[in-house]
Amino acid sequence: MKQKIDQLLDESQRFQASTMDELEQFRVKMLGKKGELNDLFEAFKTVANEEKREIGQKLNILKTAIQDKIDEIKNALEITEDNSENTDLTRPVNDFVLGSRHPITLVRKEILEVFSRMGYVVSEGPEIEDDWHNFTALNFPPEHPARDMQDTFFVEKNGENDIALRTHTSSVQVRVMETQKPPIRAVFPGRVYRNEAISARAHCFFHQVEGLYIDKNVSFADLRETLLNFAKELFGEETKIRLRPSYFPFTEPSAEMDISCNLCGGKGCTFCKHSGWVEILGCGMIDPNVLKNCGIDSAVYSGFAFGLGIERITNLKFTVKDLRLFSENDLRFLEQFKSSGF
Repeated sequence: MKQKIDQLLDESQRFQASTMDELEQFRVKMLGKKGELNDLFEAFKTVANEEKREIGQKLNILKTAIQDKIDEIKNALEITEDNSENTDLTRPVNDFVLGSRHPITLVRKEILEVFSRMGYVVSEGPEIEDDWHNFTALNFPPEHPARDMQDTFFVEKNGENDIALRTHTSSVQVRVMETQKPPIRAVFPGRVYRNEAISARAHCFFHQVEGLYIDKNVSFADLRETLLNFAKELFGEETKIRLRPSYFPFTEPSAEMDISCNLCGGKGCTFCKHSGWVEILGCGMIDPNVLKNCGIDSAVYSGFAFGLGIERITNLKFTVKDLRLFSENDLRFLEQFKSSGF
């Protein structure tokens, strides 16, 4: 009986099959009701008691070896069939549905990359701000219209230390100036809030990127060259800029910057109202009072600041005429930006 067990063990180890039918025939021969292993277990009943232990162990080893061999060949055949017979190599690959980044995200990333190449670091701050960082430190007098309830979403208004949703990311500029020593070169992206009626041209929240540069001997010429380089990087080398006098509480002198319309090349169209120019940002030299409020000596340091709306830039790059599309999550609109390579 021992010789028969060794013979079957050797046969099972050498067995190979190229089809499932051959494997099934081997299984029936070895493990079937009338198979070799069943016959051995029947014969085992007549084995002398002193040999039962040894032969019983050999039978168990044989049974395990046969089953392992069957499982091994079966797995190999299934893999082969999956890769050949059951696979249609002419069938197109699965058309996976790719998501798309939001246009605001795309443009925000591009703007930050432009300033990053110019040496600016990115800083962010809280969207709920106190009166000091949102208004007072930025040279807003108590009677300034921006403090009125019609413009600002107040969380807590007690007349001394109002808490509100920030109306601009300039509040982050204050936080940076309070905690860092010049030279400072940073940009501040984020969402801001204004209590305005929602329409195609305005919304109660939007996104900004503001910038700040403070060092010794910083001039208005440095501001102009920085913004000119930014405009050319974002809209093309042919882009021109112009600066018009304006007013902001935290800069003096202040200006608004226009770029030559990228849709008509400055020739005049309905988008630029036939002027050839489109306004994109406000800027100016930092008011000495703001530097003083933040603990920076205005006799030693000077600087400039600028701020732009990301929605405005997105309108120019993608010709989106209704601001509400940016926040309505309409997939028909968002899927148009799948091919935007950012």
